[in-house]
This record gives sequence, structure tokens and C-alpha cells, in this order.
Amino acid sequence: MATEDVNEALAAAEVRATETTEKQPAHKLERKWSFWFDNQSKPKQGAAWGASLRKAYTFDTVQDFWGLHETIFIPSKLTANAEIHMFKAGVEPKWEDPECANGGKWTYVVANNRKPALDKAWLETLMALVGEQFDEADEICGVVASARPKQDKLSLWTRTKSNEAVLMGIGKKWKEILDVTDKITFTNHDDSRRTRFTV
Repeated sequence: MATEDVNEALAAAEVRATETTEKQPAHKLERKWSFWFDNQSKPKQGAAWGASLRKAYTFDTVQDFWGLHETIFIPSKLTANAEIHMFKAGVEPKWEDPECANGGKWTYVVANNRKPALDKAWLETLMALVGEQFDEADEICGVVASARPKQDKLSLWTRTKSNEAVLMGIGKKWKEILDVTDKITFTNHDDSRRTRFTV
């Protein structure tokens, strides 16, 4: 999915979201969320990481969420090396963001039936986040869907890396939401090559 395609789809989604909101009262979410898009499939030489990262849309209603998800934010449509992020409004999906700097991420690698499994896991995770299904919701920053040539993955970012009880609670709940038997792993942002926990 090229950046131009995302921009066109966003314009269409915004029109549909406005039409839906006019027909029925909006159902407000507990908090605002933002979708982000990053296309690293054709990086410019010498460009810094995050140079292609763009905030696409911030929403706070159930209607906007469904309009956006169904229109453009489906990970199986991504080109290789592109990512979709959904983070709490005001939090950038970067390790350097103050909300993420002292945190880490739980990662689920999609092994079988890749594209349908990625879409299902993405949707289940999004619904759990906007539906406030995590007891430790304040400790979660957001989620990233990454399309890669050989494997796809989801990463659930956290604010903390030191509170093991909170991290295990998030990891166990997420695995339950994903309804998978595969292991998911937790790594710190500052040492992303070393796994700390698995559930």
C-alpha cells in the first residue's frame, strides 16, 4: 500500500465516517487513538529511521474506528516492509517518545496462514485496546502490524519494562485475546535483540 493510496483511502474514510456520524449518535471511546503508517519498502538513502512515519488519523468514536479499519487499516494489504500502528493519541510509535522510552514490546510472529492470521490477530488486538479489555490498559502504548517478506508480526508496546507482574498480565491477556498456542515474547526497547519473557 503506497502512501498515495493511504491518503486517498483516508479521504474516503473521512467522508464515510462523517456520513455515519450524521445518521446516528457517536459512541465515544474511553480514550482517543491514532493510526500511523510507515512505508519502509523504498527508503531514501541516508534517511533517518522514522522519516517515512506519518500520522494518518486520530479518532475517539466506535463509528470512526470501524470506518477506518474497514477502509484502509488492514495489514494484509501492506507492501513488504510497511507498518500500520495504532497508538494512544499523543504517543508517537517511536522508542524515543517519553511514553515508550522506558518500555518494551510483546511480539507475536505470525507463522501459519500468514495474511488471514495477521488480519484476525490485528483486529482482535484493536478491539481489545479500544474496548479497554486489558486490566493494565494505562501501561499499553499501542500496537504495530509489520509486513515483512518472510514473516509478519504484531507488537504490543508497553510503557514499562521493569514491572514484571504488569508485563506478565498484559502478555497473558494478549495471548488469550489472540487465541494462539504459539509463544509470544517480550523484549525491552533498549535491548530489542534479547528476549526477557515468553508466555
